[in-house]
Amino acid sequence: MPVRTIEWNNGRVVMLDQRLLPTREVYRVYRDHRDVARAIKDMVVRGAPAIGVAAAMGIALGARTLRDPARDFERLCKLFARTRPTAVNLFWAIERMRRVFRGYARRPLDTLCTVLEREAMAIHDEDVAVNRRLGAHGAALLEDGTTVLTHCNAGALATAGYGTALGIVRAAVDAGKRIQVIACETRPFLQGARLTAWELKKDRIPVTLITDNMAGHFMQRGRVGCVIVGTDRTAANGDVANKIGTYALAVLAHRHSIPFYVAAPTSSIDLATPRGDRITIEERSAREVTHVLDRQIAPSGVRVLNPAFDVTPSELVTAIVTERGVARQPLGGTLPRLLAGTVRTRRARAERNAEARRQPRR
Repeated sequence: MPVRTIEWNNGRVVMLDQRLLPTREVYRVYRDHRDVARAIKDMVVRGAPAIGVAAAMGIALGARTLRDPARDFERLCKLFARTRPTAVNLFWAIERMRRVFRGYARRPLDTLCTVLEREAMAIHDEDVAVNRRLGAHGAALLEDGTTVLTHCNAGALATAGYGTALGIVRAAVDAGKRIQVIACETRPFLQGARLTAWELKKDRIPVTLITDNMAGHFMQRGRVGCVIVGTDRTAANGDVANKIGTYALAVLAHRHSIPFYVAAPTSSIDLATPRGDRITIEERSAREVTHVLDRQIAPSGVRVLNPAFDVTPSELVTAIVTERGVARQPLGGTLPRLLAGTVRTRRARAERNAEARRQPRR
């Protein structure tokens, strides 16, 4: 894996502190589930898939503290559910841990903790495998010599490893294609400048950093071959919630007839949400806008709006790339068909995992 984002190590959760990149590479070690929840909220770890993995590991860590299992486990789940409301992977991972708990709630606490730890590690490992399959599907869409414009960070840092949008880039490069990347800086938290540029330089993939308001200029000049972004939640009709500024890029790409691709593991597709206007948009601290790296850049007391995400309507999306294949227009029909196979696969996998957990350890 290009970057170690999050790991389970001897009963502790270890995370790369993404707030300090690119100048400092610091790994935080968490022994308390409440600190893991705080790390998610404070963006030590970010990116929808990575948030889901972190929540699963935090729940496994917190299970050791259960006194009244039925009551305390639900409180544990609710603690993590409050951290980041837009990323659907968070709730997907919490529900997956709930299902394991329900199956083992009457077993001794040591047994329960063991199976929850195994489930959290399975979520981690499956995420890496999913991203690699997604990357292979997406790489087929990229022509040799193309320039990809991306926004925010949908790379190894946003996942358990490899990445979604950047996973497509990595897979294309591994296939021998010459790919360059233009990374938008992504105000106000600068994930493109601090994280995406850092990741790609680490992998020696050519990357050029631009400010967010330069994207239209380079599209107009024919410098962009396609746009690839990640997603924190995709509705059943194909509306995509992603980092604020994504919608503007989709409009620009449509104006210039540039393909706009979304890299979406099926765990980030929410068929229970029919349209994007039903997605809760997280509002973050005003300080992220008024300050850059702790330096104040705006007058004290100025009114600030800071939505962390926006919603791109499905009609502006050329295709959604998943680990099961590529969904094209009309997305309202192709996405549910793609997910139907995923539900069957997950059910079979859950049955296999349950059987494995029932087997005695050797």
